[in-house]
Amino acid sequence: MSHSSGPLSATAVRDGHDVPVWGGDALPYAVPSKKLGMWLFIVSDAITFSAVIFAYGYLRLASADWPRPFETPSIVNATVMTFVLLSSSVAMVLGVRASALGRVSAAVGWLVATALGGVIFDILHIREWLGLIGEGVRPFHNPWGTPMFGAAFFTMTGLHMLHVTIGVVYLLIIAVGFGRRKFSAVDVEVSGLYWHFVDLVWMFIFPLVYLLSAKTA
Repeated sequence: MSHSSGPLSATAVRDGHDVPVWGGDALPYAVPSKKLGMWLFIVSDAITFSAVIFAYGYLRLASADWPRPFETPSIVNATVMTFVLLSSSVAMVLGVRASALGRVSAAVGWLVATALGGVIFDILHIREWLGLIGEGVRPFHNPWGTPMFGAAFFTMTGLHMLHVTIGVVYLLIIAVGFGRRKFSAVDVEVSGLYWHFVDLVWMFIFPLVYLLSAKTA
């Protein structure tokens, strides 16, 4: 025997006790569709980055003369890039918290600060690219060793930089929309998931590309 007063309050009698039963109308463990969609995107994108990182690592290990072009200025530049990206993640956390508390102006400010961190990261990264190009690095040629270094480097860092740039645009759209009350705190949180993912990917790229290819002599 069972009875209900709504889709989530249905019960069935078992061993003399009323046991809650899902009524079939609303999901008992519902996840907002936007958040679920972002998680699915992150999973699929993580597979893409994993493949690219694996390919880079394989090429590096399989090449006896893999170039080590990154001298101290390049390592310092990449370290600053890492600090900027991590700082932007902190700003993103503060922005999500402010939005959840209904502090619209503060949330917008933190979102803009996060996007600014992404812009600075891109500028520093482009400077690194231009420096390598100026030294003669091309997708299938460089002055130091394995020709595939350029293709592997530009593909992996370029893919990540593209994600950062998309993230900057995304965050600014959310900031404007949230400031105008067109987006909710959930939208801010979802944009934060994307940004933290981009930051996490860089934590793998930074040591693999820069630290392991630092010029030691």
